[in-house]
Amino acid sequence: MHIRFLALAMILMGLSPLSAHAALEITITGGDTGAVPIAVVPFNNLPGYELDVAEVVESDLVRSGLFKALPRGDMLESPSRPEDINWRNWRALGVEQVVIGSLREDSLGGVSVRFQLMDVYRATQVLGYDIPVLDARNLRSVAHQVADYIYEKLTGIPGVFNTQVAYVAARGPANDRSYEMIVADADGANPRTVARSREPLMSPAWAPDGKRLAYVAYENGRTAVYIHELSTGVARKLVSEKGINGAPAWSPQGDRLVVTMSFEKNPDIYVIDVASGRRLQLTDHWGIDTEASWSPDGRRIAFTSDRGGQPQIYVVDAGGGDARRVTFSGRQNLNASFSPNGDKLVLVNLDDAGYRIGLLDLTTQDLRILSEGGLDESPSFAPNGAVVIYSKQSNAGAELATVTTDGRVRQRLRQPGDVREPAWSPFARR
Repeated sequence: MHIRFLALAMILMGLSPLSAHAALEITITGGDTGAVPIAVVPFNNLPGYELDVAEVVESDLVRSGLFKALPRGDMLESPSRPEDINWRNWRALGVEQVVIGSLREDSLGGVSVRFQLMDVYRATQVLGYDIPVLDARNLRSVAHQVADYIYEKLTGIPGVFNTQVAYVAARGPANDRSYEMIVADADGANPRTVARSREPLMSPAWAPDGKRLAYVAYENGRTAVYIHELSTGVARKLVSEKGINGAPAWSPQGDRLVVTMSFEKNPDIYVIDVASGRRLQLTDHWGIDTEASWSPDGRRIAFTSDRGGQPQIYVVDAGGGDARRVTFSGRQNLNASFSPNGDKLVLVNLDDAGYRIGLLDLTTQDLRILSEGGLDESPSFAPNGAVVIYSKQSNAGAELATVTTDGRVRQRLRQPGDVREPAWSPFARR
């Protein structure tokens, strides 16, 4: 039985599932053989702004697997303005795109990052912006924005470098662990603990505004669903009934949550209004119904149920009604969530290779397996729909991994210890 479904069963028996701890270091384990040659020239800096903006931009682009950066030691010049570029130098090095830039002060004393993306063979600018910098602490976010603009211009897909991931970690031996809910930048930088407990923390879920996290916490062996305001650190208990209170997921409007509760009898799906606490029971079945996810248009909810004998994915109208099964490949399918455009589900599929991450096309019913398997779980779409993050477990422990939805680019995100249950944030507001 898959670990997430097993965790629910353990809660039913009054037991607590294990979590683990780690800190993120990203390694590309599979890239695109057609990576675009690009050079990111060191940006001119200003006193008090010590971050190497070009280094962050280059790292973001290379980490996508779609770009191959020219090492700085191989650069024949370091221009910061288009008129200073010697195009022959870059053509001789086989570079197709050059990024130049600098930090600048305006007439009012403000600071901005000016960058320009130059096409080497056409000798023209294809993109350029001035991005305000609020203060030195904001500079890393601005660098990620630069990478996002470049990535979108060259691929046609919005970049996700200026987003965040939430994940669950734990320290200490199995019989004496402390648990943390951590939020970090998408590149693993700036990790911060937003919740800490001596009992398990589970199932982080981002609100559409990116300002709140819903998650599950234990109190003296009893579960509760919390809503955590990231700006203030205030956590509000939304529901804590007898039995299971788990697997929260936000509506597209951010005004409701779907959760799994078992206070009536078996675990069923409920819709809870965040402001008033009013509840709508969405499913009523003798089986275990859990791991619900809202479609982007708010009309459908996908969930896991073993009502057919083994866990499979079902879809029901958000207002209630009959549920229909949508997964038929493999022995089990679990923990599904909709793609940002609503035409696909990312899920956990069990077949002879073990538990692997799969991508189900809801129109054609084609299932593409994305991960190598064993015991993979907790898939979450990046907000651009082009990348999936998930947890990968082995005898060495648990780590996070990402894979593009075409399966071409893979990464491992790890630290000493274990990390589980990742959730990718919405787009940062520009």
